[in-house]
Amino acid sequence: MHTPDDHFYQEAQLAPMTVAEINKLTARARALPPGGDQTHVLVPDGEDPWVIADQGHLYYCTVDRQKQKILVARFSKLSEMASAELVQVWPGQQGATPEFVEIWSPELQLIEGKWYIYFALYNAKDGGERLYVLEGISGQPQGEYKFLGQLQIPTDRWAIDGSVLRTDASELYFIWSGWEGFTNASQNIYIARMRDPATIISDRVCISRPEHDWEKQGYPHVNEGPQALVRQGRIFIIYSASGSWTDDYCLGQLTYLGGDPLDPAAWRKEAAPVFSKTDTIFGPGHASFVEIEGQDFIVYHAARCSQAGWARQIRAKPFSWNEDGSPNFGQPM
Repeated sequence: MHTPDDHFYQEAQLAPMTVAEINKLTARARALPPGGDQTHVLVPDGEDPWVIADQGHLYYCTVDRQKQKILVARFSKLSEMASAELVQVWPGQQGATPEFVEIWSPELQLIEGKWYIYFALYNAKDGGERLYVLEGISGQPQGEYKFLGQLQIPTDRWAIDGSVLRTDASELYFIWSGWEGFTNASQNIYIARMRDPATIISDRVCISRPEHDWEKQGYPHVNEGPQALVRQGRIFIIYSASGSWTDDYCLGQLTYLGGDPLDPAAWRKEAAPVFSKTDTIFGPGHASFVEIEGQDFIVYHAARCSQAGWARQIRAKPFSWNEDGSPNFGQPM
């Protein structure tokens, strides 16, 4: 992977799009009817979807519309996702609750027989966002959780969209999106080794930074939302690229080539996006993957309409696999 001398991709003529500015785009779009075919919309107003299957049930982990609570729903079919009861699991009674403005992108994972939820807290302080973890203490995805605190990474920088990669050898790695320094110029994908689901034991290593044009639409330049996709010994990281508020938000792919996962050379970035906008569906990204009755599905969000900011819908479609073992997502629908 090419690493430019200027790690930050500084472009003096550009200023980062602020949360307040994006929220204005979002409010305007929510006042308009949605565009595109609505057949495959699971949730008409939602983002950063996380769906996981366990013991015949599906679970959807999300936040309320004010992004003040982490919620978990249980259902049997994807078509039931929007109507399933959402149960608040955090803030709860166990452990402290830090101050925050919004909760971002919670993920529910079952690791070593326990449920964990990973999420970021936005606090409206430049560079202050960090990643946190909850540990389930009831054995049920919708049960009680203990707040374990911030995930401690030796190089402590802005960090969001945390997820756990589990290899077939039961090794645990944490993957997330972060800044290289203290400037909001580029979000990169980082990886670190874990001792257990709540403890990181190595420093971070950058395995992807925005370098292609399709990764650099909008400013700051963005690689975020990494998700591990593991099948038959093959490991892929599917990540979101370009500004999440733009029509050009899309999915890229890193392929594990073998060796030490903390070696950037162990990962190959595909030269083109693997899932991107169509003439009617804009900004498809931040996906999760779930197998239901032998069929693999990609669950993702897409913009409510063109230039919608963060007004998004959750959609799903089945996907297949190429002869070389890599995923084939086709086009958004």
